[in-house]
Amino acid sequence: MDIERKIELICRPPTEEVVTPEDLRALLEKEEHPIAYNGWEPSGLAHLGTGVICAYKMKDFAEAGIHFKAFLATWHAWLNNKLGGDRELIRKAADLFRHSWLALGVPGDKVEFIYSDELYKDIDYWAKTVKIAKELTIARTTRTLEIAGRKEGEAHYVSDYLYTPMQVADIFEMNVKMCQLGMDQRKANMVGREIGEKIGYWKPVCIHHHLLQGLAKPAVWPIPEGQEREAIASAKMSKSKPDTCIFIYDTPEEIKQKMSKAFCPEKTVKYNPIMDICRYIIFREKPVFTIERPAKFGGTVAFESFQALEGAYTEGKLHPMDLKNGVAAELGKILEPVRCYFENNKEAKDCLEVVRQAKITR
Repeated sequence: MDIERKIELICRPPTEEVVTPEDLRALLEKEEHPIAYNGWEPSGLAHLGTGVICAYKMKDFAEAGIHFKAFLATWHAWLNNKLGGDRELIRKAADLFRHSWLALGVPGDKVEFIYSDELYKDIDYWAKTVKIAKELTIARTTRTLEIAGRKEGEAHYVSDYLYTPMQVADIFEMNVKMCQLGMDQRKANMVGREIGEKIGYWKPVCIHHHLLQGLAKPAVWPIPEGQEREAIASAKMSKSKPDTCIFIYDTPEEIKQKMSKAFCPEKTVKYNPIMDICRYIIFREKPVFTIERPAKFGGTVAFESFQALEGAYTEGKLHPMDLKNGVAAELGKILEPVRCYFENNKEAKDCLEVVRQAKITR
């Protein structure tokens, strides 16, 4: 595969930022199969963001011939007291994530799943962590707390400050040349770029993907100019708010019920979570999005691009409820293979039941 096609796949939406395009090209000219990774705290059920959006990028990178490592950060989840700090339950949630991506079509023979329980047995990993910590001030580390879902004033334990040096050490321990994580993990990746060469490693390329919005109305609406990034980060889809996110295991009925209550401002596309799903999922899955509606409301309508949908919605030619019904119907079809996988795979089904019964924390 030529470099142009690789870059096209790597930068394909939901990719939102590449730091830097020049470094990406230089890396691909030097290495045919560089290592990329994404990492997740296994802390509950997979929703559209954790599941579908992340699966898209894993498949893009695998198609581009990149060696992709899916890092299941069980220790980070434990540090962050996810699932009550129950390490056995966290491990079960990690298994659930792995099954979830396989159910979504991630090629198990091209993506390597790595558990931090195994990686951290090597003393060299901890040497890297200390080396990185020695380069970080308390103030600099405090500014990265967003990666653990915390605000700057919410660090109360020494372990909170271990999170960033450990995450950066993951990059160099796994020989990662491309960090492919969500926009909320940007600050840790930039630390890796800033200090990598200084401590004898390299400057990784950072490829960040879009964060899907949750279905609830943002805490402040309309979103004030200049506060967009912070507002959307706090409004991202979260498993700790089950009524405001679509889980990939949800039935068509559950999806429709959640959609019916979702925030979907009329004639507004920007920061509209339903349009967000259309842009990054519906039109990724199919070239034409068809919405069925009664003849008295205009009849069935089809859109051949997101831009066409955007225009019709902005002009008021499509009612929010019709949009929500159409999206719910499509998501039901898109997630059908996931439901079949979990119904027919005993190990996956058992993982799902265990995690469903657990108390999900922030």
